[in-house]
Amino acid sequence: MFVDTASRSDPLRRRLRHLTPGERAEETAAFVELFHRETGLPMAAMKARRAEVLRSLRREGWYEHTADELAFGARVAWRNSARCIGRLFWKSLEVIDCRSVTEPDEMASRLFAQIRMAHAGDRVAPIISIFPPVKGEASPPYAENAQLIQYAGYLDPSGGVIGDPQNLEFTRIARSLGWRPPEPQGPFDVLPLMLRTPGGGRRIYPLPKDLVREVQIRHPSRAGLADLGLRWYAVPFVSDMILSIGGIDYPCAPFNGFYQGTEIASRNLVDSARYDLLEPAADAMGIDRSERLWKDDVLTELNRAILYSFDEAGVSICDHHAASEWHLTFVRTEQAAARAVAADWAWIVPPQASAACPVFHLPMNGLSDVPNFYRSRASDGADLAVRRSTEVEGRMLGRWRRLQRRWRKWIRERRR
Repeated sequence: MFVDTASRSDPLRRRLRHLTPGERAEETAAFVELFHRETGLPMAAMKARRAEVLRSLRREGWYEHTADELAFGARVAWRNSARCIGRLFWKSLEVIDCRSVTEPDEMASRLFAQIRMAHAGDRVAPIISIFPPVKGEASPPYAENAQLIQYAGYLDPSGGVIGDPQNLEFTRIARSLGWRPPEPQGPFDVLPLMLRTPGGGRRIYPLPKDLVREVQIRHPSRAGLADLGLRWYAVPFVSDMILSIGGIDYPCAPFNGFYQGTEIASRNLVDSARYDLLEPAADAMGIDRSERLWKDDVLTELNRAILYSFDEAGVSICDHHAASEWHLTFVRTEQAAARAVAADWAWIVPPQASAACPVFHLPMNGLSDVPNFYRSRASDGADLAVRRSTEVEGRMLGRWRRLQRRWRKWIRERRR
């Protein structure tokens, strides 16, 4: 089911990075060199490919990635994502090439297929589906959802909110396009997929009920929590980030990993701008709110409940201590490969028991290398740029030292 409406606005254009021809060419050349260096392809092949894509940039303003370049670029974009703690598994990302898909109906079908694929098997599989890039002034279709699966938010007559407050506007738009929420409206009503068409219109696609896997939240020993009727969708599918590879932007590249427990327990369910359930959860679990550290107790028990519930449902999830150890392993692996690690402290350090996690004490540098993901040029996209990796710098230093040795040898020979 869909509803199509025309729109004169193009919010995507307001989000895209503005690159000069020189900057785009620099990112293109750097990506081709990185791809050939890390995949071990011959220097002659790299030079030929670099000349080919730069020629296409001059003539057409864009170029087309090969399937191998696309997959490599998506994985490196994950590797470079400074806000992600789970990058240890970047090489395992499954890349689905959907660049030939331009019709919204088929696009929705492919996105639903990704959701099914991620849920299949014993563990949640990290997957990204990449749809057409930006070419010239034409805007390709893309998803307006922040996540493919998300919960509605409604204003109630008293001025409060039923559901997720961050989705109030999205819910209003979806209803104006013909989406009908269930009756009665509840706190965990799944919103439809909303796609922007190349012509600027919108189409909505309700998610099939058998597609959305949810986990009922229960505590292993505090039975009262179940009375709140809490649940959460099993897998996060981030769909509002633009994938940038070698000067080419892909505005629709939804990807998924699996949850870290604190994302749900310490943020989504308790943030004052989200479900704001700190006090109701305390009362449901019998935690005394007159105690000084009652909030700490609630957060700990909610985390225990989330981990227990996901484990019982057989859905992949990690705790913040394990995720912190994974990040340290990732840092060591990257350093061994002579690559600098980008990390944003405010995003990497978990919101729960922060100082007890080793990443709390880890020096971090919020580098913004490309390939990468960004939401808008007004925020994170403005910082993206080519930066010479320590590997490249090391090779240049090695070449300079070899030239110095040759020069000194030549001087000694001349003196004889």
